[in-house]
Amino acid sequence: MGLADGPTWNVVADIRQLWSFPFMVNAFRAGTIIAVASAVMGWFMVLRRQTFAGHTLALVGFPGAAGATLIGVSATYGYFAFCVGAALVIAAIPRAGGGSYGHESAVTGTVQAFALACGFLFIALYKGFLNGVNALLFGTFLGITDGEVVGLLVVTLVVLVVLAVLGRPLLFVSVDPVVAEARGIPVRLVSTGFLILLGAAVAEASQITGTLLVFALLVMPAAAAQTLTARPVFSLVLTVVIAVLVTWVGLSAAYYSVYPIGFFVSTVAFVVYVVARGVRVGRVS
Repeated sequence: MGLADGPTWNVVADIRQLWSFPFMVNAFRAGTIIAVASAVMGWFMVLRRQTFAGHTLALVGFPGAAGATLIGVSATYGYFAFCVGAALVIAAIPRAGGGSYGHESAVTGTVQAFALACGFLFIALYKGFLNGVNALLFGTFLGITDGEVVGLLVVTLVVLVVLAVLGRPLLFVSVDPVVAEARGIPVRLVSTGFLILLGAAVAEASQITGTLLVFALLVMPAAAAQTLTARPVFSLVLTVVIAVLVTWVGLSAAYYSVYPIGFFVSTVAFVVYVVARGVRVGRVS
């Protein structure tokens, strides 16, 4: 079993039990912060059809954290250094005609493969406890400190403030980059800024969901919301709501289980997406 015998039919008592432990309170705080950042960034990522780039940034967090562990520093520094660095590499890829992602996909895939190879090399050199590798790949909610919660909050606030400044031009660039460029919007600069913010959001989320499953929190709530509605503001708000609920359910399930939180977050997010697709098909028919 997990940290407790199992949930009961008394939901209020179960919630009180969850929040009676400081580490679970911090887990819910950190999870909520990460869910909001991932939802907002994921919404733009799905809209811009850059999910492959987001997937690569998520995987790049693994060698970053492993490399940081190898040299004896906090894995957090590795997450942010590698994710933001990879975002800059992807942003530097030229696009034919200003909007083609074909060459970007090829180079992004190359970065992804090389990063994964480096990650496993760092793990082999470290020769540490295997459970640490599992935490890097599949996530954990244990051991989140008050200081880490504050750090995540600061990063999220910076990301959201910068995104608010870039919001309108980024939306324009995402919908029609050719027209946006003709209107004088610096398309490449805006796109680079978005990728850097996406790298920061991925580095945040990886610390709880793990590098292999962070992608679920980035893409599935946004994909579900955009499937249900085409209205940008409502879709964005719905994405945040879904991401927060998915994270809370995942944290609660992980508390009563021996399995990593990333599995539950991914499973719940997938179920929400399937339901959203079903609703969409029902409307069409």
